[in-house]
Amino acid sequence: MTPPGSTYHHGDLRAACLSAALELLEEDGSTGLSLRAVARRAGVSAMAPYRHYPNRDALLSAVAAEGYLELAQNLAAAHPAPATPDDLAEIAIAYIRFALERPALFRVMFAEPCDPANGERVTAVAAITDYVQGIVRNVFPGSEPEPLANAVWAFVHGLAFLHLDGKFDASDPGQVADRVRAAVHAILAASAA
Repeated sequence: MTPPGSTYHHGDLRAACLSAALELLEEDGSTGLSLRAVARRAGVSAMAPYRHYPNRDALLSAVAAEGYLELAQNLAAAHPAPATPDDLAEIAIAYIRFALERPALFRVMFAEPCDPANGERVTAVAAITDYVQGIVRNVFPGSEPEPLANAVWAFVHGLAFLHLDGKFDASDPGQVADRVRAAVHAILAASAA
């Protein structure tokens, strides 16, 4: 981090601005996230971030894209080749854990308006979508992957926001994992019946 008030030329201004935005997001949430605040945090002139981000929505899109990539890495780390309903439950737990550990980033990814034409964001969302469809193909061979993947994602995403917004107790990670695992198995059992 650059000391406040100092400025210098960045070799990679875009990465410095993105890093500053992520730091600010973790500290203050998205309400305090502005291009001016990012410039201050990155130690560059107030106009420098505009070279890469023409407006706040473009910055939010870049932050969201970074979040989608991080989420995808976390999901893959939770289970590299999910193929069973138990594996699917572990992926759901990792998704919700990400939401609870990075709430401000998760909200930017899913609750903030972003530039729908931003290539990074579109690519990152497509990667998550493809990942979820791949899980569905492996866990439920012969199913229609796109509608089932949409339903699975919506279900897990809803659980994430219910925990994140305090509708479900999220104070004990073990209980959260047990609740999510039971919910995934319950919905799969009901759909099989």
